[in-house]
Amino acid sequence: MSEKKISSSDVISYLRKFRNKEKANFLSKYFKTGKSEYGEGDVFWGIYSAEIKHTVRKFRDLPLGEIEKLIRHKVHEVRLAGVSMIVRLFEGSDEKKRQKILETYLRNTKFINNWDLVDISAHKIIGEFFVDKERDLIYRLADSGFLWEERIAVISCFAFIKRNDFGDIFRLSEKFLSHKHDLIHKACGWMLRECGKKDMKKLEMFLMKNHRKMPRTMLRYAVEKFPENKRKLYIGRNTSAQPDSPGK
Repeated sequence: MSEKKISSSDVISYLRKFRNKEKANFLSKYFKTGKSEYGEGDVFWGIYSAEIKHTVRKFRDLPLGEIEKLIRHKVHEVRLAGVSMIVRLFEGSDEKKRQKILETYLRNTKFINNWDLVDISAHKIIGEFFVDKERDLIYRLADSGFLWEERIAVISCFAFIKRNDFGDIFRLSEKFLSHKHDLIHKACGWMLRECGKKDMKKLEMFLMKNHRKMPRTMLRYAVEKFPENKRKLYIGRNTSAQPDSPGK
C-alpha cells in the first residue's frame, strides 16, 4: 500500500490545533486589520511563531502546488507557514526549479499582503534569483501601485546589499521619496541602514543628496546607527512635512 501524500489540508488541520483567541486579538490589532488599515479584514488564529516554525519543519516535503494553496488561505498564519515553506523550498532547489518557484511567488503577491510575509521572503526569493540577472521585474513591481508589491521590490534589494550592491535600493528610495505610505518609508529606511553597515560613505553620499526631502520616518530608520550628534544633524535639517510613525 502506497504512503498517503501530505496535503495543504493536513497542514491547516495541524495549525488549527494551536489557535489562541487572546493572541489572535492582539495580532489583529498589531497587524492593523481594522477598517481602512493596511491589513483590513485579515484573519488571525493567534499562533505563535515557534509553532509555525515547527509546522514548517514537520511538513518540509509538502509539494509546491500544495504550498501555493496555503499562501492563498484566508488565515494569516496559514499564509505565513506557506510563505516560509516556499522560501525553504527555493533555498534547497536548483536553478530550473527556482524559476518555477519564482513564478508561483509572483502569481500570488496579492496574498503576500502584510509586512511580515514580505520581509521573510522577498529578498530570499526575488532578491536571490536576480542577484546575477537583469532586474527589470523588480522595477515593474515598484511601479505597480500595489503597496505589497512595492514593499517586495524594496526588500528584495537586501540580497544585493549583502553583496555591496547598493544601486537599486538607492534608486528605489529616491523613487519613493514622495510615497504616501509609511510602510514604504520604513522599508526604504531599513534597507538604507543596511547599506550603512556595509559602506557608510556611500550611504552618506546618498543622504547628503536626499536627507532634506526624505520622509522623516525613512530618514530616522536610515540614520538609526549613526553617532547621536550626526543623527541629530541629519534629522534637524529635514524639512519633510510627513510625521514619524511607529511600527514596521
